[in-house]
Amino acid sequence: MEYINLGKSGLKVSKIGIGTWQASGDAWGQDVIDDNIIKAIKRSYELGVNLVDTAEIYGNGHSETVVGKALKDIGRENMIVATKVAGAHLRHDELLKSAELSMKRLGISYIDLYQIHWPDPWEQIPLRETMKAMEELYVQGKIRAIGVSNFAVRDLEEARSYLSKTDIVSNQVRYNMLQREIEEEVMPYCRKNGITIIAWSPLAQGALTGKYNVENVPRDRIRSGNEVFKPENMKQIERLLKILKEIAQKRKKTVAQVSLNWVISHEGVIAIPGAKTPEQAEENAGAAGWKLSDEELKLIENELSKIDIDYM
Repeated sequence: MEYINLGKSGLKVSKIGIGTWQASGDAWGQDVIDDNIIKAIKRSYELGVNLVDTAEIYGNGHSETVVGKALKDIGRENMIVATKVAGAHLRHDELLKSAELSMKRLGISYIDLYQIHWPDPWEQIPLRETMKAMEELYVQGKIRAIGVSNFAVRDLEEARSYLSKTDIVSNQVRYNMLQREIEEEVMPYCRKNGITIIAWSPLAQGALTGKYNVENVPRDRIRSGNEVFKPENMKQIERLLKILKEIAQKRKKTVAQVSLNWVISHEGVIAIPGAKTPEQAEENAGAAGWKLSDEELKLIENELSKIDIDYM
C-alpha cells in the first residue's frame, strides 16, 4: 500500500481507503449485509488500508454503527476514521451534537477527520458559524483535522478564511474517469494549497468495473437514477472498458484496479471505493502499489476524449 500526507494534518493515509456509503442498508441492493461489510473493512486493514470514511446521513447513522463494530476488532488506534456532518446540521449547536452522536455510534472518543458533507445549499446558515464550530471541536481535541466535501473553490476560500488555529486538510469530491469536473478549478486550487482530494465514486458507482453493459445495469435505489448507466452512455463507456480490459490483462489486474489506479495517479488524490465483501476489498487494495505507464495513460486519455456523457 502507498501512503500520503492528509493535507497538513500530520496524518498519513493510504492512497486507497474504504468508503461506507454502501453500509446504509439495502438501498445499495439486496446483497448488502452488515457482517460482510465489517469483514470487508477488516480485510482492507489487513492489506494496508488505514482510512475508513462514513457519514451520519448514511442510513441515518447505520453506516457509522457498522464501522464502529469493525473498529472494535481492528483497534481504533489502527485506523484513520473520517465521518461527515450533514448539511442540515451546520448550526453551531447542531454540529457539536452531531459530532458527539457520530462518536457514540462509532464507539470512539475522537474523530480523525471531520468533514462538512456539503455546503448549505440555501445559504441560510453562515459558513462562519459552521467553521467556528468545527474549529472549536479541533481545539477541544474531539477532532484531529477539518475536512469538507463537495466544496467549490469559492466555498473553500471562504471556509478557510474563518479558521485561525488550523486549516482545511481535505476536500471530498466526486472524481473518476468519466466525471472530471474538478480538474478545471478545484484540483489545481487544492494542489496549490496542500489540500488532499478524497475521490468519492472513483469507479462511477460501478460503471468503470467492467461488470455492467447496456443490457445489464444496476437496479438498486441508489444507482437506478444515475444517468451514467443510460444506454447511450453505456455504449460509449463500453469502448473505454475494452481499452481498460486490454491494459488489465497485460498487467494481470482487473478493470476496476486499472480505473482506481488512474484516479490515484493524480498528485494529491486518494480514492475511497466502497466494498460489500472482503473480496471486493482485496480488489480495491490491489489498485495501489503499481503505476500505469505514460503510454497506458495516453491510451486511456485518447479514448476518454471521445466520450461525451449525456446527463439530461
